[in-house]
Amino acid sequence: MNCSAFKRSPLLRATAATMLACATLLSAAQAATPTELLGGYTALAGSAPVPARGQEFFTKTHGKEWSCSSCHGAVPIQTGKHASTGKPIAALAPAFNAERFTDKAKTEKWFRRNCNDVVGRECTPSEKADLLSWLITLKP
Repeated sequence: MNCSAFKRSPLLRATAATMLACATLLSAAQAATPTELLGGYTALAGSAPVPARGQEFFTKTHGKEWSCSSCHGAVPIQTGKHASTGKPIAALAPAFNAERFTDKAKTEKWFRRNCNDVVGRECTPSEKADLLSWLITLKP
């Protein structure tokens, strides 16, 4: 089909616009796995993650009042509770909560918020990789 036929056909233009919109939405909301996210953080960090370092990061404070474990529990395999609101927080370890670390945008949103609360800044890719590598090791 040539371009002039496309320009004259409202149906073809509407179909193309709909397909483009769907493709954009699908790529924006693309699902991920914890392992895929870990690979991305590892690549950004430029070094292999260390699960023990992730566990240490999770359980200790970093100059602020809270640690990650203040809300998620020392071993985040069951429901935690927000330290100030008391709101329940679903298990963080992916093996205990299949929804964890399956959406890159959501993962980044929560890393941004929680790292600010715990560390007072955004976490580095290395810190994210270490933490996620430890969480992935937690199995039922």
